[in-house]
Amino acid sequence: MFTGIIEELGEVVSIEEIGDSSRIRLRGPVVRVGARHGDSIAVNGVCLTVVDSAEELAAEVGEFSADVMAETLHRSSLGELKPGSPVNLERAMALGARLGGHLVQGHVDATGRLLSREPGERDAAGNLRWEVLRFSLPESISRYLVEKGSITVDGVSLTVVEAARDSFTVSLIPATLALTTLGAKTLGESVNLEVDVLAKYVERLLESRTLPNLPHTAPAARATHAADTTDTTDTADTAHITQITHSTGDKE
Repeated sequence: MFTGIIEELGEVVSIEEIGDSSRIRLRGPVVRVGARHGDSIAVNGVCLTVVDSAEELAAEVGEFSADVMAETLHRSSLGELKPGSPVNLERAMALGARLGGHLVQGHVDATGRLLSREPGERDAAGNLRWEVLRFSLPESISRYLVEKGSITVDGVSLTVVEAARDSFTVSLIPATLALTTLGAKTLGESVNLEVDVLAKYVERLLESRTLPNLPHTAPAARATHAADTTDTTDTADTAHITQITHSTGDKE
């Protein structure tokens, strides 16, 4: 798991094509520190595995290699990378660390394209204080976006400003523009998109019409629940939800 807080703006050193897959070598002195064979590092939002041996890692300071299979090349923008391309890098989060962004899996849901850049206000020195970017949004994932919700764009955890049917906007501060690939993205360039996994879990639960197997505090509640399982009407479902709410002490 990752947080969407980019640790380093790295660079592609080389790409070796191996059949329908590739081995990509990247330069990233920060994320490379302490990296071991098998560790996970997100590259533009895609979770990749360090494949270098311990001996290779000891010899090559500041660089690491990762294999990219055909499925990943087809479903993400990694297939468009070239030697010299900048990339957003983040190591897997450690348990107990601060969660500065949101829970990011490193599993790309779809790709989008940069549609527009709208400069915001500037400070007294003329420096840009923020910028609004609009990206295309594939229909297959548009239902998961809500205003003020989270989305990962090329590995960067961002807050959705506007969620339209086929596009969305985000506002970027100077730090994000300077320290990630988003600051130099040009119109038409593709980006990797990952929606908040919590939205997908909620959708799955609603589709299956199941509820968590929460404990009940009283025998009467258990008996009522057993009777409700034979009735699939909305009324029965509402009664069951009410029982669970009371039993868990929800004050809302």
